[in-house]
Amino acid sequence: QVPLVESGGGLVQAGGSLRLSCTVSGRTFSIYDMGWFRQAPGKEREFVARISWDSSRTSLANSVKGRFTISRDNAKNTVYLQMNSLKVEDTAVYYCNTYPSVGSWGQGTQVTVSS
Repeated sequence: QVPLVESGGGLVQAGGSLRLSCTVSGRTFSIYDMGWFRQAPGKEREFVARISWDSSRTSLANSVKGRFTISRDNAKNTVYLQMNSLKVEDTAVYYCNTYPSVGSWGQGTQVTVSS
C-alpha cells in the first residue's frame, strides 16, 4: 500500500489550465510507475496518463494527448499532471495511483471545467 494525497483541483473555464499534484508517503515512491486516472459522474474510472519510475517513459490517453503532461519529482515523492486547454468533458474527480497495479485509492481531487 502506498498512501497518497491528490490536490490542485478546482473550477476553471474551458480553455484554462490546472496543475494537479499527488504526494505519496513512504520511501518506496521512486520504484513505482505512477498513473493518473479520472472518474466523471455516472462513468467508470478511466486511465489518463502514466509515467515510469525514472520518468523515461510516459503515455497519455488519446483524449488528453497534446493537452496534458505527466511528470514526477522523486525527491519530493510527488507526481504531477499539467492540464492545459481544458474542456468541459475533462470534468471529473482525478486520482493518482501506482501503475499498472493499483493500490487503495485516495480521495481524489475534483476538477470542474465550465463552458
